[in-house]
Formats: sequence, structure tokens, C-alpha cells
Amino acid sequence: MPEPKRIAKESIPAALEKALRYRLLGEPSQAESICRDVLTVDPGNQQARITLVLALTDQFAREFATVLDQARGEAEQLEGQYEREYYNGIISERWGKAQIARDMPIDGALAWISEAMRCYERAETISPPNDPDAVLRWNTCARLLDRYEHLRSTEVEATRDVHADYGDDVPLR
Repeated sequence: MPEPKRIAKESIPAALEKALRYRLLGEPSQAESICRDVLTVDPGNQQARITLVLALTDQFAREFATVLDQARGEAEQLEGQYEREYYNGIISERWGKAQIARDMPIDGALAWISEAMRCYERAETISPPNDPDAVLRWNTCARLLDRYEHLRSTEVEATRDVHADYGDDVPLR
């Protein structure tokens, strides 16, 4: 494989603008590539890392677990605890929604939505003043759970208890 070329550090703002544009155009793999180019030159660039996380989650409908693992790894590299909690919530929420779109078992999908809500709750406790983002996302997830609650089986409660015994409340993939 040919080695990717490096971009100039001065071109980072324009590159990030393009990454956002490609996300909006529904070309998340292009946005992902641009963010990786920026992070090669400026590994601590939080805007690039956040956009990369979002571009990876944009691919959940087409990709499978490798993109999920990449998104989670990138979110763990975010600088602030609020950002890590909030974007891990987005990852879980979007993964759950992708499972619903794929007609996967509803219990697993809703477990991911519930995990997102736990992330948003943790983010809310440390959010900047007057930042409603975590609450707004939590509310969206609550409404989504309400919409699908009637399809949930009783087995999901037993599964949740098994995970709780091991201290692992992250849903299975």
C-alpha cells in the first residue's frame, strides 16, 4: 500500500472544514480519512478526534464491529471526562440504532440504548454550565426505549443481571 502523504499543519482548519462537509454529504469514510490525516500531523487535535468518532459512527449502518472498536478507542483518547462520557454515549446510542435498522434482536439494541443513557447521565453530572447536550440525548434515548419497550422480551432482564454480577454493564455485541 502506498504511504499516505502528510498535510501541512497550516491546512488543518481547512481540512477539518472539509471533513465536516463530507460527513454532511453522507461520505463518512472520506471524513474519516481527513481526520486521520489531521491526527497524523497534530495527534492532540480534539476537533479532529471528535469528528473522527462521529464519522466512524456514521458508518455503523454499513460496517460491523471493527468500526465500533475503532470509535470506542478514539473516544477514550478524548481529553476531558465529559467528552469521553458524552461521545461514548453517542457511540452506544448510534450502535443501538444501527442494530434496530439491521433488524437485529431488539433486546440487544435496547441494551445499547440503555448504556448510552448511563453515559449521558455521567456526562450530565460534569457538563459545562448551560450545556443541555447530554440531557437532550438522554431524552431522545428515553423516547426510543419507550417506542420499542413493548417488543422487549423478559429475557433481557435476566441477561442484564448476569452482566451486573461481573460488574460489566456494557451490552454484548
